[in-house]
Amino acid sequence: MTGKTAIVGDGESITVFKAAGVAAFAAEDSKKAREIVRKIAKDYAVIFITENLYKELGDFLKRFDEAPYPVVLCIPSKDGATGYGDEVIKDAMIRALGVDILFHND
Repeated sequence: MTGKTAIVGDGESITVFKAAGVAAFAAEDSKKAREIVRKIAKDYAVIFITENLYKELGDFLKRFDEAPYPVVLCIPSKDGATGYGDEVIKDAMIRALGVDILFHND
């Protein structure tokens, strides 16, 4: 598993990652994305998931919060960022550190 990275998202959003050598898994809906993440979770250290799918899988993905691997990260899709990924990172940072050190929204 060391250093293996994957991305789960719609076909267009994952194309550039494929070109960079990242294992890419196409999922057009949250049901398919859930199946894929279940299958690959023990084989990859980092799994990127596009925002639209990440948001739909919120409760399912919480199980990965307590484990050291895989690290599951939310990234924008081909449609651009919605701000949801920023909120996920901010919430995780506040849980871990007790303070927002990046966004400074008071």
